[in-house]
Amino acid sequence: MVLCGVSIIGFTGSVFFDVATRELGMPWLWLQQVTTGFFAWGIFIGMAAAARRNDHLYLVEITKRLKGPKRTFMESFNRVVVFAVAVCMVWFGIKNAILDLGSFRMPSLIPLTYYTASVPISGFLIALFAIEQLINGWRHGFEGPEDAADFSRSE
Repeated sequence: MVLCGVSIIGFTGSVFFDVATRELGMPWLWLQQVTTGFFAWGIFIGMAAAARRNDHLYLVEITKRLKGPKRTFMESFNRVVVFAVAVCMVWFGIKNAILDLGSFRMPSLIPLTYYTASVPISGFLIALFAIEQLINGWRHGFEGPEDAADFSRSE
């Protein structure tokens, strides 16, 4: 979550200074590269953080109504699908990052890999969190205290 906050603050700050320097007639061209970096890393690290908190990529509204073996099956299925997508992010993200070693951003000549490396790192974290959630769910069940609160409000 800290990295997400740093990315948002960095993104906002770099956009502010980019606009301010352009309005003053002395643009800092490298700020666009900084903005792009904070944006890319913020999106993908934020996606991993959301997957860790179970706020993203799941069919929560469907599965929280289920109980017992049906719930375990659906929750497991959801996390296996997320794990498969995360493995694809790692695999193809690494291939893309390697290809981007030969591509550079102007005017600073920064390799595009600095931006695209966020994809496989995010995929690795999402895969790790999916495995963690599967193991914890199989050991302790997928039902949480928030499910009981949702049922009491709907009745």
